[in-house]
Amino acid sequence: MQTLMVLFWYFVALFTYVKSAFPPPCDSQIYCTGAILHQVQTAKLFDDDKHFVDMKLRAAPDVVLSAFHNLSHESPNLTIPRDKLQEFLCIYFEEPGTEFEPWTPPDWHEKPKFLGKITDQKLRKWAEEVHGLWKSLGRKIRARVKDHPELYSQIYTPHPVIVPGGRFRELYYWDSYWVINGLLLSEMTETAYGMIQNFLYLVDRYGFIPNGGRIYYERRSQPPFLTLMVERYYQATKDKVFLREALPALVKEYSFWMQNRSVAIIVNGTEHVLNRYHVEVGQPRPESYTDDLELAAGLTAESSQELWADLKAGAESGWDFTSRWYIDGKGNHGSDLKDTRTSQILPTDLNALLFRNEKTLGFFHRILGEGDSAVLYEQAAARRLEAIEAVLWDAERGAWFDYNLVAYSNPFQFYSSNLAPIWAECYSQPEMAQRAVDYLKGSNALQFPNGVPTSLTDSGQQWDYPNAWPPLQHMLISGLSKLPSEDAKQLAFKLAQKWIKTNWLAYMKYEAMFEKYDVNGDGKPGGGGEYEVQLGFGWTNGVALELLDQYGDSLTSASRRMMGGLLLPLAVSALLMLH
Repeated sequence: MQTLMVLFWYFVALFTYVKSAFPPPCDSQIYCTGAILHQVQTAKLFDDDKHFVDMKLRAAPDVVLSAFHNLSHESPNLTIPRDKLQEFLCIYFEEPGTEFEPWTPPDWHEKPKFLGKITDQKLRKWAEEVHGLWKSLGRKIRARVKDHPELYSQIYTPHPVIVPGGRFRELYYWDSYWVINGLLLSEMTETAYGMIQNFLYLVDRYGFIPNGGRIYYERRSQPPFLTLMVERYYQATKDKVFLREALPALVKEYSFWMQNRSVAIIVNGTEHVLNRYHVEVGQPRPESYTDDLELAAGLTAESSQELWADLKAGAESGWDFTSRWYIDGKGNHGSDLKDTRTSQILPTDLNALLFRNEKTLGFFHRILGEGDSAVLYEQAAARRLEAIEAVLWDAERGAWFDYNLVAYSNPFQFYSSNLAPIWAECYSQPEMAQRAVDYLKGSNALQFPNGVPTSLTDSGQQWDYPNAWPPLQHMLISGLSKLPSEDAKQLAFKLAQKWIKTNWLAYMKYEAMFEKYDVNGDGKPGGGGEYEVQLGFGWTNGVALELLDQYGDSLTSASRRMMGGLLLPLAVSALLMLH
């Protein structure tokens, strides 16, 4: 704690001399900046820094700030002892969670139709229990959060939400895409509609969607999946009135990404515009304050600000954290979290997602009779496809790779994001997708029994080996399943069977769904990173239900699944066809 205090005042002195060009994480002098945040977090009163910044104030912020000012001036060196800090918190703060009221989704019912597709009785029973988890993950924000927002770090939204689970006790952006897909399968259309309305509300308020439903997330977003959420809801309901009402917010969010997260680069004499993650907040993340402060030890004020901004950009990517974002001082692939330079990388998956958004926005405008606007988005998609193939596609290796803006080159390490353009159908020639399948087969990423690892680099970070994450598994399986190649379809099914196996086995052992899993152990939760593995878990549930819906007639819980290199259900089906 003493070391952290010294570091803090060192940085304060430097920041006073060299004025920061970065804004704070939010405007709150309690939850985002200031002496209370610093002293409470560096005293390590809680196992998780997120605990403090989720607590509710019992009094107005100016009253709390004044009381803390008086307390600090009574203490030697302005440093308040731990017992006094704990006493202060008991007087002026409430435990996290008081911002919610009990709520059960009213549209939940026991037997959605997709359950009937699952032939394996054990998997069907498990699917029923996963479907039941929506009830435990539902949250409704109390009206007093809207009436007194100054007392909370919680951002008010008008409709109830399904949260991820564990320490993530509020709405999160990209998680919700897979949650909404699962809700629609569970025939919980009203709940899914409310969640999308919350995101439309946030776009109207901020111009984009924050990382999550807390004010300390206000300066950063997450992968922009809102357009695809609306697409899935429209596919389920064919509600054109809803689509027309939602479209202005989708356009507004897209404009934010193009105006604030785009970079123009010249390759072979041609200028291309692609997107990146980029957050100009050069202070420690409030919810991971001490981690960020300790990581910057020994750096200058300017370097610290850059690192903290890039850590937030890493959080914006959803991949927090990973060796994927490491760039060392020479511009090469780095080896340490301190090398995080997220803003200096053009990510393959972000640009594939924006390509799909552009195609979808063009489709939305066209079906609403706005042909001129549709053409603009179709042209934007065509330009992006050209840029992706010029900058990110590697014809020799047969896959797409991020672009390093420092070294003006593509690092060729394996990340599952290298296959994202297959999911987004973002390629001009069909053979490119098949080449990418061959790349995947030759990458060593398919050798693991319980899924495809996020990377093949064991960095200790959670978005690296040996962890496998539900959204990445789903994007890969979904993309492969849509290819015309029977080989790709069989691979998609094989990966679905592996993933359902590890989810199911973990549930049998722990009676829980986890945010991530270890590719090496049957039913083993993932690990690494800044916090313990969380259970709940929104997107894990959504992905599992989608795969059970897609492959429910073939997936099996049996211990022996393989026969002659083919999955048993496929082999049996082939034998039946012969007869």
